[in-house]
Amino acid sequence: MPEKRTYSDRREYMVKAVAKRRKRLKEMVIEYKGGKCTICGYNKYAGAFDLHHLDEKTKEFGLSTRGLTRSWEKLKAEADKCILVCANCHREIHGGIAQVPRTLKNK
Repeated sequence: MPEKRTYSDRREYMVKAVAKRRKRLKEMVIEYKGGKCTICGYNKYAGAFDLHHLDEKTKEFGLSTRGLTRSWEKLKAEADKCILVCANCHREIHGGIAQVPRTLKNK
């Protein structure tokens, strides 16, 4: 007779399944937003990308790990309020070193 599944087995499976879904959704968002940094053109590693909200007042949720648990339609709607930037450019935007191109600010 096969062994019964335990809570820990199921938990481990679910953790892996959620991580896989989040990774896939992030890749979909990156592709949806053009696949490269809006400022410098970086396009090498998906883990290096962030989404920067053009207007913080319109932000309903962050698109980091917690945001990637939502439906694709909600993710696209929130991503439409953002630009795709690499982690370096994103930090420079918030540090006042880099600026979002004027043509994108008014979207």
